[in-house]
Amino acid sequence: MRINKFNMNEHGLHRFFGSLEVKVMNTLWEKEKLTIKQAHEMINREDPISFNAVMTVMNRLTDKGVLRKESTGGGRNRLTYFYPTQTKEQFISKQTRVVTEELIEDFGPLVVNHFIERLDYADPELIKKLEKKLNEMKNNDEIE
Repeated sequence: MRINKFNMNEHGLHRFFGSLEVKVMNTLWEKEKLTIKQAHEMINREDPISFNAVMTVMNRLTDKGVLRKESTGGGRNRLTYFYPTQTKEQFISKQTRVVTEELIEDFGPLVVNHFIERLDYADPELIKKLEKKLNEMKNNDEIE
């Protein structure tokens, strides 16, 4: 599953989702599995929103492949539960990988240069990981 929208003017999950989509996804990532009614009740407590808006967004997120749904029971006892196809961490990892790969494919040297310029702000453990990778690449080049 790949999100086709990336909004440069937003931050965090809002880069991939609209504001109600973020609320729905965060609610489902927290609770793992909910009906539309349950999700609506939780979201509506913090920010009044119509049931139909939540229903529409949850169905669109299902169409995008971010949510799945499963039904239990039948007739009047039928319940449809929605649940995320990935954990929040898996989603963020996948989407940031896609963005990074596409940026490097389209603008390789510039992107790498910008990453280098931002290393002062990186976690020291990530710097060590980068150093290790660069040394491995350097050693592989020497072998060949």
